[in-house]
Amino acid sequence: MKKNLLPTFFAVILIILANSIYILDEREQAIVTQFGKPVGGSIINAGLKFKIPLIQKVIKFDKRILEWDGAANEIPTNDDKYVFIDAFARWKITDPLKFYKAAKNERTAQSRLDDVIDGIVRDEISNRRMDEIIRSSSRVMETYDEGGKQSTANNEVALDGARLQIINDILSNVSDKLDELDMGIKVIDVQLKRIDYNAQVQSKLFNRMISEQNMIAEKYRAQGQGKKQEILGLQTKKEKEILSNAYKQSQKIRGEADAEAIKIYADAYNKDPELYDFLRSLDAYEKVFDPSTRIILSTDNEFLKHLK
Repeated sequence: MKKNLLPTFFAVILIILANSIYILDEREQAIVTQFGKPVGGSIINAGLKFKIPLIQKVIKFDKRILEWDGAANEIPTNDDKYVFIDAFARWKITDPLKFYKAAKNERTAQSRLDDVIDGIVRDEISNRRMDEIIRSSSRVMETYDEGGKQSTANNEVALDGARLQIINDILSNVSDKLDELDMGIKVIDVQLKRIDYNAQVQSKLFNRMISEQNMIAEKYRAQGQGKKQEILGLQTKKEKEILSNAYKQSQKIRGEADAEAIKIYADAYNKDPELYDFLRSLDAYEKVFDPSTRIILSTDNEFLKHLK
């Protein structure tokens, strides 16, 4: 009978030993509860750990950085404009014991963070102007003219931008609030993922942007037309100069050719005037007389002297 109970006894011992040992890896931290109440402090170091079997229970929490992603909320700004703000944050559990007492689990903690972060974001955004929210600095907007020279757009004074300051203020206020709640968690970073106008403001903004872009387009179009007319004027002027110079050159060449021809005629006439006169008369006869021409002249007409 005793031999039959021995295996059962060893099995019970093994179960008790296995239940008294647990392993905590580098990604985890834990607390130990006894009959539902925490005992001891927070366990944050990884390794092989021991607990009282069957009586104590180990509750583990994530040691890594966790994410919080809020819903986009429509918030009025200080200058009576409505924007959708979509924020996100990163947080971690710094004290598992306090975290368990305050929130029990991550789902409850996320819900508490919803209330804290959403409320602080709403308060901060509602106290700021639109230009402070959307701009990160007071940098003057710069443009470049057609010559590539840098200039200030419309000579306007730069608007104040405070987006980075807003984010820092939100993070600071969230940290202070969590310290008051003493939940054993820490928000590492808060960022504004998206800032968007509501439909009414967005429509007006887009119309204004379209109008401004059309004005800029008309300005460049007018400059282009002016440049075109300037180029066409230069082209017409250049064309007239070329034609004038060509006409002058042609007249010069024609004058030189006529002078050369007259000189040749004069030289030929001086060598044999009678032959020259005879050839010129034959040319005249050839041009004047044809089968359809009738000329009545007297026999003593000088024109017919070579036909006598």
